[in-house]
Amino acid sequence: MNSEKEKYAITATGLSRRFGDLFAVNNIDLKIPTGSIYGFLGPNGSGKSTTIRMLCGLLIPTSGTVEVLGLQIPKQAEILKNQIGYMTQKFSLYDDLTVKENLSFVGEIYAIPRKQRKLRVNELLEEFELLDRAKQRAGTLSGGQRQRLALAAAILHKPSLLLLDEPTSAVDPQNRRDFWATLFVLAEQGTTILVSTHYMDEAERCHRLAILDEGVIVADNSPKKLGENIDMNVYEVITEKTNEARVALSNISEVFSVTQVGLHLRVLLPKSVPDSLQKVEAVLQSNDLTGRVTAIEPNLEDVFVAVTEKHRQEERQEVIS
Repeated sequence: MNSEKEKYAITATGLSRRFGDLFAVNNIDLKIPTGSIYGFLGPNGSGKSTTIRMLCGLLIPTSGTVEVLGLQIPKQAEILKNQIGYMTQKFSLYDDLTVKENLSFVGEIYAIPRKQRKLRVNELLEEFELLDRAKQRAGTLSGGQRQRLALAAAILHKPSLLLLDEPTSAVDPQNRRDFWATLFVLAEQGTTILVSTHYMDEAERCHRLAILDEGVIVADNSPKKLGENIDMNVYEVITEKTNEARVALSNISEVFSVTQVGLHLRVLLPKSVPDSLQKVEAVLQSNDLTGRVTAIEPNLEDVFVAVTEKHRQEERQEVIS
């Protein structure tokens, strides 16, 4: 492979997928660096799963080109299969087989020689803390144990690329943290990881992140850069009458978004609005509300709200025009 192909594990140009009159994915471009953790953040129906299925050759694009690990997809999808691991939010192994039997079966699918397969299965059982569950049927495992088993199966053949489609949707926060610790180890070892999620805290862990909305990538950068580039001023409002303040601010046309977090409000105003902090203070004063307004750094949720709502407003304007 040349240096450009080595730099990016996945490259997609003009990638689209249409179901009838619906564009599930609409003309997206992707460049996912080798050895990175790249995230897809978006609500259900935003095109995350459809995109992943096209990237691994399970779904044929309506239009566009895809290159994964130097292979043309879907043309060379069969060759790609042995180089990727794929894990979905739904437990996809066999409930009636034991933990060890599941891993051994996956090893057989990838045609790993018996001696090597046995060593690899035992290695993963120990690494994923499943050694004491080796003879237990997979269907009786807890959510966290099932997740660890599914990830172990996905990397059993040591893939260069790992595709994870909302893999932590059914586990508790501690298991999610442990799961991500494992992903960082894999990335350090050179594995490229593409993970879709709707959890903001998970998205912030990614090296780079694409925010999808209605089949379109509306932002793409590192989580830090996304926050720095947001076209909004963000203010924290602390007042004893939080709900009254929320209603009053929501009625102001210049206010882009008002979100309550605990007893505080997060208020977004476009940077194009002059003296925006003073405007927020004026709204409180005019409604006889005492409180404090402070400029704060945007978080990823602020970015998500700003870029997705802006995209939807632009879409509505196009329909009207």
